[in-house]
Amino acid sequence: MRSIWRTLDRRVLADIGLTCLAVFFIGLSYGAIAVSSGFPLWVPAAQSVLVLAGASEFLFVGIVAAGGSPFAAALAGLLVNSRHLPYGLALPPGVTGRRWGRLLGTHVMNDESVVFALAQPDPARKRAAYWACGLGVLACWPGGAVIGGLIGSAVHDTGAFGLDAMFPAVILALIVKDLRDARTLRAALAGAAIALAAAPFLPAGLPVLLALPAVLLLVRESAVTPQADRQPVVAQAGSTP
Repeated sequence: MRSIWRTLDRRVLADIGLTCLAVFFIGLSYGAIAVSSGFPLWVPAAQSVLVLAGASEFLFVGIVAAGGSPFAAALAGLLVNSRHLPYGLALPPGVTGRRWGRLLGTHVMNDESVVFALAQPDPARKRAAYWACGLGVLACWPGGAVIGGLIGSAVHDTGAFGLDAMFPAVILALIVKDLRDARTLRAALAGAAIALAAAPFLPAGLPVLLALPAVLLLVRESAVTPQADRQPVVAQAGSTP
């Protein structure tokens, strides 16, 4: 831990601290919603430690609480967590540790720890930022979930405090910049239309899974757009003296 404080400057440490604080408050929302939805306290407590992936945990609790199948909820959570595969490929070797230490290093992999690691200029700082943020989230997320669960056991109507809207608001804040891209916006609208059309006929959780093929619009347009963009570039290159 001392090497982390020595390697990273104060600004990076402050940013990591604020991020972990935000994770704590989102954990409060998660724990309160889970318990007020009928789950015993040990469920969000165990998930927050063993799964350590907020989006999939929120999704699992939301689908099951709405009457959906636990299998569909678990599958949706796995699909959401599949983003960790490219995360692992993007990180330089040694960042997550070596030998048995990689088990813990892989477990604390999340959006925040990967972003902070990739933003650093050299391998030593990448490793320090990854572990500082990863261990911080490992402490703040379960802590927030347990305290939130205790709050949820006393306050049954979490909607009265807006806690049920916290996670969707965070997700919207994360994607709103990407929605400025026309291709991403079309794919998102197509997925939303599919989910809304299927919601009255399918159990909770399945409409979200059914909307996933809308992502293919991004893949298809990404394959077509570069070819269309090359023509004006070639024309300009040919006219350059």
